[in-house]
Amino acid sequence: MRELRYNPLTGQWVMVSAVRKKRPWRPRNFCPFCPGSEETGYGWEVLLLPNRFPMLSFDAPKPERAGFYKKARALGQCSVIVETPEHDLRDLDELPIHAVARVVELWKNITAELKRNPHVAYVSIFRNKGEEIGVSLTHPHGQLYATPFIPLKVRLKVQNSREYSKRTGECLFCRLLREELKGERAVYENESFAVFLPFFANWPFEVHVYPKRHVQWLTQLVDEELTDLADALRVATGTLNTVLKRDMPYTMMVYQAPFRGNYDFYHLHVEFYPILRENGRIKYAAGMEMGTWDFTYDGIPEENAEKLREACREAIKRIGARGRCFT
Repeated sequence: MRELRYNPLTGQWVMVSAVRKKRPWRPRNFCPFCPGSEETGYGWEVLLLPNRFPMLSFDAPKPERAGFYKKARALGQCSVIVETPEHDLRDLDELPIHAVARVVELWKNITAELKRNPHVAYVSIFRNKGEEIGVSLTHPHGQLYATPFIPLKVRLKVQNSREYSKRTGECLFCRLLREELKGERAVYENESFAVFLPFFANWPFEVHVYPKRHVQWLTQLVDEELTDLADALRVATGTLNTVLKRDMPYTMMVYQAPFRGNYDFYHLHVEFYPILRENGRIKYAAGMEMGTWDFTYDGIPEENAEKLREACREAIKRIGARGRCFT
């Protein structure tokens, strides 16, 4: 069974797929993403593979009626983005910048392809890292979900940025970027992108990556900006993997505008949600977070931003950078 189920209380679609129960969990002697496997073959640097255990499919069956409740076909695409042939690399900061740029270019190309598909309303490109996050395969990879609906969090961002634009005539994200570049929570910048811990962070070391130019989709970035985005992602992950002197488990999400309609007021951005606190223990999303979706922040964002700046300066000595860490 594969279908979408609508929650009338929140306006969310829930993706239901029985096939997900069959996915492997950290196989010891075999990696399906390494070169030479049945799925990958040889001679590649970055790969887009179909998810063998998808939530969505363009041939999903029409679901049976459910009386009062609303269902829909689970139309869409679930893919795996294998970022490197090398199995034992831990994160993007261990890849050279040209390799990360290839990953970012793949994001751009698949966005362009999916924008032409009439069944796709939104594409979520994301990356999960670490056993604490629940990653089932350790080979460096990301994922994408192309959905026939706009996710709730994206809808909220669209609504708030649209209303702000109507009131002020400017982009809300551009204003946030101006505020953060004043320096108190800014971490890193190059010619095209900035990395910062936001004023309203939910997670102790949460970092956001914003393009300085006002664009809505990856497809609008030119080659130099793609390289600068790769640089910013390398520095962001290197900083997170340095700040607590250990690998940082996190979830990363690329936020683009939806595909149908006019979203001139929206702004491409990337968000990292690292789950460790200052003492290295997990910051759990528990009662308030799960029950209300409102977060508590354990600490002071500005103090954690200073720790990230110190980690940034240490990280770029190891990985190099096209820009500068804030002091």
